[in-house]
Amino acid sequence: MTDNNPYGPGVELGRRRRAGFPLGGFALIAVVVLVALVVWLLGRGLAPDQTLPAAPLAPGPAGPAPAAPDSGGWDLAAETALATASMVQFPESAAYPHPLSTDTAGPPLHLPAPTQTSGRVVPGGFPPTPEGALAQLAALEKVGQLGGDPDGFAAAYNSIALPGAPAATSTGVYLSLQVIRGRAGLQATGVVPALTFTWDPVEGLIKGTTDGGRYAVVCVLGQLTAGINGQSTTAAGADCQAMRYVDGDWRISPGAAAAGPSDAWPGTAEAVRAGYRAVT
Repeated sequence: MTDNNPYGPGVELGRRRRAGFPLGGFALIAVVVLVALVVWLLGRGLAPDQTLPAAPLAPGPAGPAPAAPDSGGWDLAAETALATASMVQFPESAAYPHPLSTDTAGPPLHLPAPTQTSGRVVPGGFPPTPEGALAQLAALEKVGQLGGDPDGFAAAYNSIALPGAPAATSTGVYLSLQVIRGRAGLQATGVVPALTFTWDPVEGLIKGTTDGGRYAVVCVLGQLTAGINGQSTTAAGADCQAMRYVDGDWRISPGAAAAGPSDAWPGTAEAVRAGYRAVT
């Protein structure tokens, strides 16, 4: 069913925690670190080392229901099983800076360069390999998260999503960017000149492939730099997506959304256990 899946029976796969706040790996930083920083710098009286209590999220804009994917030539059962398999979970503290490990989950993963950039929101044309899928996801995150704009991320996501893919407005990254803007009292979308927000890949994970390598579930773990009025902080943020290789491009796949990522600071024992490897 799966051509390459490191999540065997010997690996403990945890159920997603924080069920009432289901934003994936990116949410931990968005709600605790970034919001604390932005609110404090805006003069709201919150010290940078304080945290905010969890609060219910207003639902994002409703997107169209995913269309039933065309099963022609695709093993939908295998894709769904791979995409929805739970990722290993850790305490929330694992996502914050703490001592690094001397172990690794394997050699570095090379992110190939894009071959298509002109006229695209997100660079593409990556090779039909798992590393190509990982590079496409990293390109999406780097472009989509620039400026911390939910609509900017949705535009980047939609530019590489196939019909029937999970709605951009349902993703953890989109919802987390909404949280940042809303709790900091910033305009909901668009450019905020005083706000800086960038994401750069640090580690990656190939959860597995099926359909002869034309379908891959990959995860990226990156470093966020966010701030306002010239002051900034850094934190880690992860995302996982199911990808299909169609017409020379890796695209967000129709069907089941990928399970939320493992939350871990890059290079730590938890990141190694989750399977993250350095990217070059």
